[in-house]
Amino acid sequence: MKYAIRTSFVVFFTIIITVNSTLIPDHIDEYPKKPVWSNYLADPFAFEFNGTYYMIGTGLGLSENNATFPSLISDDLITWNYSGNILDMINRPDQPSSYWAPEIAEKDNIFYLFYSVGFGDKKHRLRVTSSTSPLGPYDDSQSIELTNVTKLSFAIDPHPFQDKKDGQWYLFYSRDFLDTNDGYRVGTGIVVDRLINNMTQLAGNETIVLRAKHDWQLYEHNRSIYDNIYDWYTLEGAATWQQESGVYICFYSGGNWQSTSYGVDYGIAYSSPMGPYTEDSTNQARITHSIEGIIIGPGHNSIILGRDQKTTYIVYHAWNEAKTIRSPYISQLNWKTMIPNKSSSGYDILHLTLLFLVYIIVIVLIFHHAL
Repeated sequence: MKYAIRTSFVVFFTIIITVNSTLIPDHIDEYPKKPVWSNYLADPFAFEFNGTYYMIGTGLGLSENNATFPSLISDDLITWNYSGNILDMINRPDQPSSYWAPEIAEKDNIFYLFYSVGFGDKKHRLRVTSSTSPLGPYDDSQSIELTNVTKLSFAIDPHPFQDKKDGQWYLFYSRDFLDTNDGYRVGTGIVVDRLINNMTQLAGNETIVLRAKHDWQLYEHNRSIYDNIYDWYTLEGAATWQQESGVYICFYSGGNWQSTSYGVDYGIAYSSPMGPYTEDSTNQARITHSIEGIIIGPGHNSIILGRDQKTTYIVYHAWNEAKTIRSPYISQLNWKTMIPNKSSSGYDILHLTLLFLVYIIVIVLIFHHAL
C-alpha cells in the first residue's frame, strides 16, 4: 500500500507539472555560416502557401521600375530564388521615401500586404493593399492607411496574426511612447489591435503588448526627438506564435538595428493575443544576439513551420562583415518547458482543484482496497 501511495504522489505531481507547463523558445546557440540569400533583404517575413515557401522583406529602395519589397521562393527552406519586387508605386510629389517591414496575411484567398511608409525615419504610417496572388503584384496607389499620421506620428512593423481559437485577426505594430509609467523606458514599444472591416481597419482598441525596461534595449543615448532629448529605447518587429495550449509568444527585436546590441527576445500571454504579456529578459536578447566574429545584429524575425508541420524555424536578418548589407538567415528554433510563476486565470485554479479531488478519490480507493 505504501508503494501505491508513493506512486500516486508521483503521478499526481507529474500531472500538475504537465498540465501547468508551457513551451517557451530556447536561444539559438549555433548560427549558419552564411545567409540563405546574400543580397539585401531585411526584416524577413517567411510564409507558406500551397506547399511553396515565400519570403519578403525591406529592400534598399526603389527599383528601376518603381517597385520595392524583394521576394524569394523556396521548396525546402534551404535554396531560395529571387522572384522580383512585389509592391508597385507611382511617383508623385508627396511620395514617401521609406517603405519598411512588409508582411502578408491570407484570408479567403485574398492576400493582404501590410507595411509602413514614411520619410526617412519620420512620419511613418501603416498601410494595407491586396492581391489575388501571394507575391502580387500589389499596388501602393490602391492601399488603405490604417493609422493617421496626424494622430499617431510614428507607426511601423505591422504584423497580422490570426487567433486559432476563434479566427479573429489582429495587428501588432510598434509606436512611440514618451512616458515612464510603471517603470517603462521612453521609446518605441509594441501594441496590438483587432483588424476589422475585412482586414482594412483597426478596431480602435489599441493595447500595449511590450515596452522597454532593460538596458540592452537602448536605441540611442541623448536622442533628439519630439522637440526634446531622451535616452531612447526600442522594441520592434513583433512576430506572434500561438502554442497548441493557447499560449501566445510575442517575439520582438530590441535595441538599435544598426548596432551589435540588436537581438530577438519574447514576451508571453496566457489568455489572449491582447495580453497581458509578461517579459523576463535580462542583460541581453535571449533568442538571438550578436557574437563577435560569427553574427552581427541578428533580428527582426518571423517564425515558420517546416515540411513536417512540427519543426519550427526562426527567420531573421543579420549584417555582413562590412555592415553594408542585411541578409536573411534561418535557424531551427527549439523549445523548452517552463512552469509559469503564477496562474493566469481562474480556470487554472479550478483545474488544479479538480485534479486534487481526483487524487483524494484515488487514495480513498487504495485504502478501501487495502481494508
